[in-house]
Amino acid sequence: MHLAYIGLGANLGDSRAALAAALLALAALPGTRMLRQSSLYRSAPIESSGPDYLNAVAALDTGLGPHELLHALQAIERDHGRERPYRNAPRTLDLDLLLHDSLTLETPELTLPHPRLHQRAFVLLPLAELAPQLQIPGRGRVAELLAQVRDQPIEKVEP
Repeated sequence: MHLAYIGLGANLGDSRAALAAALLALAALPGTRMLRQSSLYRSAPIESSGPDYLNAVAALDTGLGPHELLHALQAIERDHGRERPYRNAPRTLDLDLLLHDSLTLETPELTLPHPRLHQRAFVLLPLAELAPQLQIPGRGRVAELLAQVRDQPIEKVEP
């Protein structure tokens, strides 16, 4: 089994409903168990346009390897109407494989840890809620990385 962290985001349509449905779909993946999920957070788009995003992070215990998990995440996105008309386009659902154990990987299809997770408060704050002492391979501890992005506006959304 592997410990995987998934970043969730949406800024088109009913973002709250999309994230709730995505969490259920993640928990239903073969050989996978949802361990924890963060609160929801609202943040403005970065390097993009459109409405604010809702974001969260989920921790999974999964038997899926990194590429299998990536393909499963992409299938869930497609099931929720995800389109990719251009880079950083607004989206109905975005699922990012942030970490898969402490694996480091760089293939044309997948880079682990996620290449920009250490630069994004909308990833680090929910991740810190779940695992503040977590070490990001090659980057450092989540709590320390979060201090470096404290200037990025983000707010916790009430349930």
